[in-house]
Amino acid sequence: MFCHVYRMIFKMALKVLNKEFVMEETKTLASTCKKQGQKLVRTLWFVAGTICVVLGSIGIVLPVLPTTPFLLAAAACYYKSSPRMHNWLLNNRLFGEYIRNYKEGKGLTVKTKLTALTMLWVTIGFSTVFMLNRLLPAQLVLPMQLIMTAVAIAVSTHILRLPTFKKA
Repeated sequence: MFCHVYRMIFKMALKVLNKEFVMEETKTLASTCKKQGQKLVRTLWFVAGTICVVLGSIGIVLPVLPTTPFLLAAAACYYKSSPRMHNWLLNNRLFGEYIRNYKEGKGLTVKTKLTALTMLWVTIGFSTVFMLNRLLPAQLVLPMQLIMTAVAIAVSTHILRLPTFKKA
């Protein structure tokens, strides 16, 4: 009789120990997966931020591609992924002042506005007059010229509506 009781107690103890072991193992696995998931998400934010910096950099010399939204998106992505890269972007000699002034609502300097508008219209004008005829079939040239002109007008309107920042 006592053997039967001991056997039942032993089986119950094994079940409890096994259950605790499985629960501990599950917690460890869950926390490991969570950490790996967080690392993956941070890596994806970092990659997205880097892509935005590249596109923003291209947008500086190619007016059809907007610079400001990409740089602001890069700042947001780096904020979520890497404080070091976020600080680098905000303190960068090319982008830092530009991003800080925009985020603080100060706007753009007159020189930046003039440079952006000049580059925008020179590039759009050159592309619509000389390049589209060579790159597209004849039936697509006029619609593309209209689209590019509409984009240029929209970007110009945005730039002109930004506050003008005067350097001290």
